[in-house]
Amino acid sequence: MKNKLQFLGITILIVFTTFTSVAQMTFTAKIENRVSDTITIRGAQKFIKKIAVDNKGIFTDTFEVTTGFYQFFDGSEYTQLYLKNGYDLLMTLNTKEFDESIAYKGNGSLENNVLAKKALDDEQFELKHFTTDDETAFQNAFDTKKASDAKLLSDEKLDENFRTVMTKRASQEYGMVVEMRESAMAAKKMVGKPSPTFTYENHKGGTSTLADFKGKYVYIDVWATWCGPCLAEIPHLKKVEAAYHDKNIVFLSISIDVKKDYEKWKNMVNQKQLGGVQLIADNDWNSKFVTDYGIQGIPRFILIDPNGNVVEADASRPSSPDLLKKLDVLLK
Repeated sequence: MKNKLQFLGITILIVFTTFTSVAQMTFTAKIENRVSDTITIRGAQKFIKKIAVDNKGIFTDTFEVTTGFYQFFDGSEYTQLYLKNGYDLLMTLNTKEFDESIAYKGNGSLENNVLAKKALDDEQFELKHFTTDDETAFQNAFDTKKASDAKLLSDEKLDENFRTVMTKRASQEYGMVVEMRESAMAAKKMVGKPSPTFTYENHKGGTSTLADFKGKYVYIDVWATWCGPCLAEIPHLKKVEAAYHDKNIVFLSISIDVKKDYEKWKNMVNQKQLGGVQLIADNDWNSKFVTDYGIQGIPRFILIDPNGNVVEADASRPSSPDLLKKLDVLLK
């Protein structure tokens, strides 16, 4: 399961990619319970490398990179990579326990195992401490996390560029943590209260408002066409929609694409055959519904009850088993 700190890290790391390249590197992935026959590695300057599975069930290729940070996508979930020419990197993972199972061997494994460990630490920190009412406990956990991150980066064997960029990333990340906690606490306080509403353009024509769905639970996905993690949730959302299609619930997606991407939004809804109710907000990030919920990162999921009250202002993602558990209780 991905979390806000991980998605923040992906963005920051790509920005800090450097541009020195010599020779090539080899990347190999052995994936249990794979969800696709192709993996994708993306980086700065529109770098895209697709690797197809071979007849042994292994993904492997040799290619040139610029030293820096990349995204790895298996067709369902993302993780971060640090790549450098000269590396001979072997990744192993099990998609049923994606982040928990990622491990690396070979030249380049030291840096990438640090990335994998930090991703898990970030996830646990967010899940356990972001919404605690005990401010002292939060601050203690935050201090412990910073010390743990510093220890991860203390190994002098780590690539110098890697350590420099990760240190810069940490500085920016910690500056965001307090804001993210404030947003999480504000979302927690919204539970049980009437939800902010909206009137937005419907992909099928006309407009739709939250009041149109009174009497049903409403599961809202706030997303955008440019958001990789948002797109990764789409296959999971389709499965959830199919599983509960005959239940008292509406699945509603609100795009916050900017005006210039309006046609891109319309086309993507058609091309990806997106289900449920597809809306587009009237002023992207500055749309009132978005600001009322204090949304600072996407995808963001919201669950509203049949009376229009907030059940969860920051609900579980479609890819999380926690969502199915919640819906099973509400819709039994």
